Amino acid sequence: MNPKVTALEARKKISQAKVETRRIFLKEKGLSDEAIRKDVTIRKLKAEARKSDFRMAAIAKQEEITRRVAKAKADKLAAAKLPKEEPPEEKPAKKEKKGKKERSAESEAKIEKPENKTEQ
Repeated sequence: MNPKVTALEARKKISQAKVETRRIFLKEKGLSDEAIRKDVTIRKLKAEARKSDFRMAAIAKQEEITRRVAKAKADKLAAAKLPKEEPPEEKPAKKEKKGKKERSAESEAKIEKPENKTEQ
């Protein structure tokens, strides 16, 4: 396992243990659940645990990307080693380009419009 992940897991467990001990301490002190939930120290410790979760998720995502890239490279190398059995398909012939004179003659034909007769 990734050493970063193990360190993050340990940090998360420590934070959760501190949250529980703080919660027990505040209960013994006689605070309500609402006051315990709003306690600054508990909120800070919960934030540390969430931060560890997000970092572990990001590391897992990066490892997945690395795994996919390695697999793609291996597949590409394996495909390069195999001889090609299929002949390449023929590509359709490209259309010939029209010369400038032909294009200008077509555009002039499109531009010409019959004159409007306004006889009434």
